[in-house]
Amino acid sequence: MSMERRDLFKLAGVAAAAAVIPSVAVTSASAAEAAKKASGKSVVIVGGGFGGLTMAKELKKKDKTIDVTVIEKRDIFMSCPFSNTYLGGLEDVSLADLTHDYYAPATKHGYNFVQAEVTAIDKGAKTVTTTNGNFSYDILVLSPGIAYDYKGQFPAWSDEKIAHVAQACPAALITGSEHLALKRQLVDMDDGDVVIVPPATGKYRCPPAPYERTAMVANYMKAEEIKGKVIVLDTRGGKFAKGAAFKESWADLYDGMIDYKGFTQVVDVDPAKNEITYLEYPDAATLEEGDPDEAKKHTIKYQVCNLIPNNMCSPVIKMAGIETNGGGYALMDGYSFRSKTDKNIYVIGDAVSHGIPPSGQTAIWGAKRAAGQIVDQLAGKTFDAKAGLPAAAANVCYSMVSGSPDEAIMVTHEFSADPSGVLKGKGNVPKPKDGNGKFRSKGTGKATREWFAGVKRELFM
Repeated sequence: MSMERRDLFKLAGVAAAAAVIPSVAVTSASAAEAAKKASGKSVVIVGGGFGGLTMAKELKKKDKTIDVTVIEKRDIFMSCPFSNTYLGGLEDVSLADLTHDYYAPATKHGYNFVQAEVTAIDKGAKTVTTTNGNFSYDILVLSPGIAYDYKGQFPAWSDEKIAHVAQACPAALITGSEHLALKRQLVDMDDGDVVIVPPATGKYRCPPAPYERTAMVANYMKAEEIKGKVIVLDTRGGKFAKGAAFKESWADLYDGMIDYKGFTQVVDVDPAKNEITYLEYPDAATLEEGDPDEAKKHTIKYQVCNLIPNNMCSPVIKMAGIETNGGGYALMDGYSFRSKTDKNIYVIGDAVSHGIPPSGQTAIWGAKRAAGQIVDQLAGKTFDAKAGLPAAAANVCYSMVSGSPDEAIMVTHEFSADPSGVLKGKGNVPKPKDGNGKFRSKGTGKATREWFAGVKRELFM
């Protein structure tokens, strides 16, 4: 193999070494309270992902007198966007490219960073309780991301089984050990199949991600001459994000290596036997009815299984006591990023109920927009939540489909103020000028790397 196993563990060692750095909060509860009294403008941000870090930087950029504290439970930043290229073994993509410490940007941009887990939020007292102290705020920003809903998707599974499957078939949609485990499994695999299971229903983080991962795993297997297929067990019948572009790329690049099975529902996984059982329905209607008598039952073997369960909103949103929709995502005050329930609580990133795709770029766009709204509110000004709308190319999402050479596809979204009262996105998957009539191109592959490099500069430099 071109990537030796020792190289993987060398990379993992970098993360392990960083993880044992003593976790010292840049601020404390008493310091945060003192800062609030000094300025009357304290903003606490829960979540240190794309949205949270962008918010912290933007607030300090717009008004240096605002006291900004970021609370994040992890001690290392790791990017979920672009991580599929790491799994796919693309040239010059290592774990180090996806990770960064939190302290450097906090010091550079003048905000506080606290490594802690939020345990309670009292919106009446305007306090956040954490494992590393209590923090008062004038404005609270929630950017906590997602959680997995294994229990909702597999109600018959015990907690022990869920834990076993989660470890054996890492989802790798929340950064950290899941990505390292999935990478290790790919590096260690023998000839055989990789099964990828996208979330079955509902809203989930980065809708194109499972299908980009499909291409990247096929790219890895092809480069390493691993005999086998990438089998996708999907409830959708081929109607997924960038579907036409992905299917064209799969067919052109991987010559039957990718076996997409639509209208399928996973019902069981046996990690001890490396077996997964699913029901195959004839169409969407019978799948929705869920009558197993209408389906064919299959059990297949796998070398590696990437089971991505249904997503749900982070429980931090529920802690805040703000109104949510049926999926647990925060209801917003019109077209703004302020919660419908409390004018002093804002929500950004994956946790919003706006009809815009949950992606890294969307989180950045939303954070910048919300930062302006917060600055106006702290200054006693009103803001126009519809200002600047519609926003063309508010979200640009790239998906790499090949590594030799780099080729990618893309989608752009225009965000607008929908008459229903929420922000909505309208997407377009273009065929690039250098694509010779195809959805993918080398130019888009180059743009994918440039986008990620630009995001890292924006967040950390």
